[in-house]
Amino acid sequence: MSQGIQFVDIIFLALVAGFLILRLRSVLGRRTGDEESRRRRAEERMGMSRRESPAEERGNVIELPGRGQQAPEPEELDLGSYEGTPQEDGIRAIHARDPSFEPNGFLRGARAAFEMIVEAYAKGDKETLQPLLADEVYQGFAGAIDQRAAAGETMETRILGITKLEIREAAMRGDDAMVTVLFQSEQLNMVLDADGNVIEGDEKHPTDVTDVWTFARDVTSRDPNWKLVATTAPE
Repeated sequence: MSQGIQFVDIIFLALVAGFLILRLRSVLGRRTGDEESRRRRAEERMGMSRRESPAEERGNVIELPGRGQQAPEPEELDLGSYEGTPQEDGIRAIHARDPSFEPNGFLRGARAAFEMIVEAYAKGDKETLQPLLADEVYQGFAGAIDQRAAAGETMETRILGITKLEIREAAMRGDDAMVTVLFQSEQLNMVLDADGNVIEGDEKHPTDVTDVWTFARDVTSRDPNWKLVATTAPE
């Protein structure tokens, strides 16, 4: 008798399971037309919105500042501390050809490039250096790296801080925007021989280093990147 009851229970459960599967198929396989509004309500409950998902709208590509299309021209150029200085005319001339150019944003990028170039040079990382440097400058950096490697020497550099950062000159040269920047930084620099002995520098005493670098960019190019085109000794 109990076996008969168990058999009936099994048949009943199988019928229930089959009914649920058919119901799920009918729901999952059909769009009601309000999926977007339901999804939006769910996102709002989680503190999200469609506007906060730009990566999804662009196919998971996040645009970096200063890349892609140029920013629209602001109503008025923010010259900051450069208003009324000899650099003002050059900054305005560049901005007239490239509306995305403004001093503070440029200096933020120049600072990042400076740190990247100095560190890559110390590590002998030519792959990182090449897209950041004009050909002639790259050849100079690469030659020094090769000489260091041939001598069995390595270099260690650490930038402890940048104490001064300012635009010294700005101008248009044809289609090329040219900006010269003064960097004053505190660095730890050491050169080691093949045995790891320090032959130049001191790991305990940082030095103040002043660099004057000129960056350039063809404003007619779709490439938004600036390149280091010259390094000069400070006056």
